[in-house]
Amino acid sequence: MNLRNFKVLVFLVSVFSALASISFPQVTISQSSNETRTQDVVKAQEAVNKLLRDAGVAFKNGLVAYQGNKMSEAGDQFNSSVEAFLYSNLNIQREAQLSACYNQMVETIFRMEFPADNRLPQVKNLVQTCGWNSFDEAASVDNALADKITTLAQSSVIRQSTSVSSTAVAANGPSAQAQKPGFATQEFEPSPLDDLSKLQLTAEEQQIDTNPVAQQQYQYIQYAVANKSLGFSFQVHPMIQQFINYYQGRGRTTMEVGLYRSGMFMRMARRIFREEGVPENVAWLGQIESTWKPTALSSAAASGLWQFIPGTGSRFGLERTAYVDERNSFDEATRASARYLKFLADRYHGNWELAMAAYNSGEGNVDRAVRRAGVENFWVAFPYLPLETRNYVPNILATILIANSPNQYGFGHIRPAPALTYDRVRVPASTNLSLLAQASDTSVQYLRYLNPHLRSNATPPQPYIVNVPAGHAKGVVALFRRIPASQINNSNVANSNSGETWQNIANRTGVSIADLMAANAGMASPQGKVVVPVKGNNIQTIAYTRPTNILPTSPAAGNVRVVRAKAGDTVAKLAERYGADATEIAKYNGLLPNTILGAGREIKVPGK
Repeated sequence: MNLRNFKVLVFLVSVFSALASISFPQVTISQSSNETRTQDVVKAQEAVNKLLRDAGVAFKNGLVAYQGNKMSEAGDQFNSSVEAFLYSNLNIQREAQLSACYNQMVETIFRMEFPADNRLPQVKNLVQTCGWNSFDEAASVDNALADKITTLAQSSVIRQSTSVSSTAVAANGPSAQAQKPGFATQEFEPSPLDDLSKLQLTAEEQQIDTNPVAQQQYQYIQYAVANKSLGFSFQVHPMIQQFINYYQGRGRTTMEVGLYRSGMFMRMARRIFREEGVPENVAWLGQIESTWKPTALSSAAASGLWQFIPGTGSRFGLERTAYVDERNSFDEATRASARYLKFLADRYHGNWELAMAAYNSGEGNVDRAVRRAGVENFWVAFPYLPLETRNYVPNILATILIANSPNQYGFGHIRPAPALTYDRVRVPASTNLSLLAQASDTSVQYLRYLNPHLRSNATPPQPYIVNVPAGHAKGVVALFRRIPASQINNSNVANSNSGETWQNIANRTGVSIADLMAANAGMASPQGKVVVPVKGNNIQTIAYTRPTNILPTSPAAGNVRVVRAKAGDTVAKLAERYGADATEIAKYNGLLPNTILGAGREIKVPGK
């Protein structure tokens, strides 16, 4: 190597050494950025783990209560496990484990609440999905407890099946009491069928020959049947008049309540029965089944206006899932009832008395009774039918006669309730009722009243038809067309006033003008209802509650104060200002902690 090349080499080495000794700023910044990102990932995972553990602790407590047959306590704990997800600030749907854990947990709770042979709770699978056994003992669930829960659910199915079977075949005496499905937090009303199964007519009620009024009414029955004025034929029998006597005496209140409540549903029932080819007057069967109460529940686990047991409801298209129980619906259950009755009438060659009997006790019982009688005639088969069914058919026929001539039987003073009117609209999958209530100018409570078949404040995870207040269908459909499917559960609705600007709406809602205009594309200025985007957990922007026909228990009136929200307030901000718990305020008002409140909105703050 010559001297010149050697000097060049020495120079290059010295340059590289100098460069190596320099600490470049961008390298330090990159390391700092990586450390920050690592810390963010760690914090995010910690938040996920905390949510999973909180839900796991509540769920395990629910399992322990369920094991001890403390159903009310179990229901409360399971509610808490679900609410842990609903009230979190995490985006549940974007986090795969949280989404899977939440959805599977809702399904598992449903399977414990309403078990079936093909739908038993899979607790072990849930525990594995949620990773609860990786936490401390408070959240972990061992295999022994999981197996015990499955065994209890299975035994509950057997008890219910045995009780329903006993009810169907019993010829005398009261039917066996089935274990009622559901936790105590789900409120149902008793079905009149339970009293009917034990009803014994008194000697006075059975008397016709020595009662001039009863004799005259009995002659009217013969005339009405011969004249075919009721839309279908049936055989005249003294027991029909005996039930009329019963309703004119000790059963008067029952008839009066039924005739009043019939106004709410009979117009809808007549229309659907007519469409399905069933005599309209047969719809009075609903009065005997439930006294027109959509939440009526019998001891044999029959539910709704038309008292379907799960198996029969499924046969005629009624869904029963973790999201809905369509036995408690208005239109769907009524159509299923009409179709079932039409099927039974065809089975017995147009004999509506036998069709009604089979509706009550099942085709199998009526088939056996007819075989023993040797003829398709209800009154000949009468001795071979269960006691409840013997009362059931003449009871319906008596009700039909009274309902068609209330003045003649002393019920002319009863004015039926106004018809329950509503519109039916198809909404996107998993629509929360809070948004739907805002879109239809009503409350979540009233939507639950119109949709008693919904198990929670959200629709099923597929497009679904729901009932909304009459006159609001077009507005609801128009509004939902403006909201992208991905934003359905991250939106609220605000009513704009004439002359308002986007700045006014922004001031009221605390949402930027840019976000408001992006959510209401094509709307130069606020008009009517405007969509207000909100941040949430992307599940549903309302609290999880079980179906109920009554309002939840409220704190004493003296412990509740009413305050007004300020512009830009959320439930959480308002709670902080008044030193209250945001979750409790949200639950009490049917909102979420991150729900945006309009200026001046009244919010109830429960006391401690």
